[in-house]
Amino acid sequence: MADIQREIERKYESDDSGLPDLTGVAGVAAVIDKGVAHLDATYYDTADGSLAAASITLRRRTGGSDAGWHLKFPVAPGVRDEIRAPLSDAVPRGLAGLVRSRVRDAELRPVVRLRSDRDLRELIDAEGRLLAEVGVDAVHAERLDGGGGRAQWTEIEVELAEGGDPAFLDAVEKRLRRAGVRPSSSASKLARALAETAPGRKGKCRGGRGTPGAPETAGDHVLAYLRAQRDAIVELDPAVRRDVYDSVHGMRVATRRMRSAFRSFGRVLDRAVTDPIGEELKWLAGELGVDRDQEVLTARITAALDELPRPLVAGPVRTRLRTWTHARRGGSRRRLIAVLDGRRYLDLLGTLDALIADPPLRKAAAAAPQKVIAKAVRTDLGMLSALVEEALDLPAGPARDLALHEARKKAKRTRYAAEAAVPALGDPAAALVRSMKSLQGLLGDHQDSVMTREALRELAGQAQAAGESAFTYGVLYGREELRAARAEETLPGAWAQMRDKADI
Repeated sequence: MADIQREIERKYESDDSGLPDLTGVAGVAAVIDKGVAHLDATYYDTADGSLAAASITLRRRTGGSDAGWHLKFPVAPGVRDEIRAPLSDAVPRGLAGLVRSRVRDAELRPVVRLRSDRDLRELIDAEGRLLAEVGVDAVHAERLDGGGGRAQWTEIEVELAEGGDPAFLDAVEKRLRRAGVRPSSSASKLARALAETAPGRKGKCRGGRGTPGAPETAGDHVLAYLRAQRDAIVELDPAVRRDVYDSVHGMRVATRRMRSAFRSFGRVLDRAVTDPIGEELKWLAGELGVDRDQEVLTARITAALDELPRPLVAGPVRTRLRTWTHARRGGSRRRLIAVLDGRRYLDLLGTLDALIADPPLRKAAAAAPQKVIAKAVRTDLGMLSALVEEALDLPAGPARDLALHEARKKAKRTRYAAEAAVPALGDPAAALVRSMKSLQGLLGDHQDSVMTREALRELAGQAQAAGESAFTYGVLYGREELRAARAEETLPGAWAQMRDKADI
């Protein structure tokens, strides 16, 4: 099982003068000399530097107190999530999976070897607690993937203790700066080693992930939006594999945004090319949604149970809910990982890269965005208006529920189109995004009520078959009916206000 830690550190240039005296730093009661550790790390990447381009590092290190495999993902400047695995000869399968969305079918191979002599100090407070570790690293870098370049330098690394206050690093930096020490110009040892052992080398990445120029045409704006969604899918992949909170939802939304953009901006991109890709995105969203939809239902029913007075809870309702949830989710986690490791998903990522690199642009793509994109948003808004009006004309019941669900999907598409339009159209598009998000929430709550009532009927049937009381499920069903009715009562007025404010 891999060990995951949040690493918060800062790096500084160092000369032969070594480490300044840190006993004067606020909060530091003692500086303890821990001796010199000899570290030997081999860094892995693909031939085209896919990991380095994403500021991801994968290394096998011996020496020190944390020998093993280390995979680091950037979180913020100076902050990384480090995932560790025990020493082995080959890249651990679990770590290889976490970088598969970047690596695809390419081989991970050694690119740089760093040998460091680390003169380590611990900064301790008055109660003997570790505040930070400070190391003066004499680094020797050797290029392994051709050229045989070498480099050496000395740097100071300050790493905050687990659970420490990041503000403490500011105090340490203030002391270092007073002593003439300056922050490092490189974000990591690996970045410096790559630069100094092969001057002029720049990490390349597949699929046109370089930074494009400022968008000017309608095509530029649409492609910028699509590129952001492609990047989100790739970047969220490791978090989905690690089951990080809300990561599955985030990736699912990115697939929906991209698919929606294909449909909204058919005058910009040839739908003969994008429609098949949209079907693959729909497939991926469906695989991602297996657990997500169940989580939403379970959370909604659990919250409703929490609100019920105890006399209205008859029988083992919570136990029945847990059993039902477990049965519906059984094996879905393993299935999702298999999907992310599968050929179909990897081929989809490659297809998205190819689309971004060589988009199937139509004539309107070269036109001004204020004209083309605004028209696309207005078209989506008009279709949404027709669906809402149609739903409101229907009597309460299954037909209206279905019509409201279709309106919800169209509201989502209109919102995504408006999101893509914000850089080109500014405040009017941003205001429409807010309105559509509000409408989507209202219609989403109504649809969740529909789905929850279906789940409650299923739960009630299972309870009756087991000889348990179905009373509580009926109470919850009635409350959901009331909740849906209130949403339907609110909708006409809310929709009228949103429609009147739309100015695209």
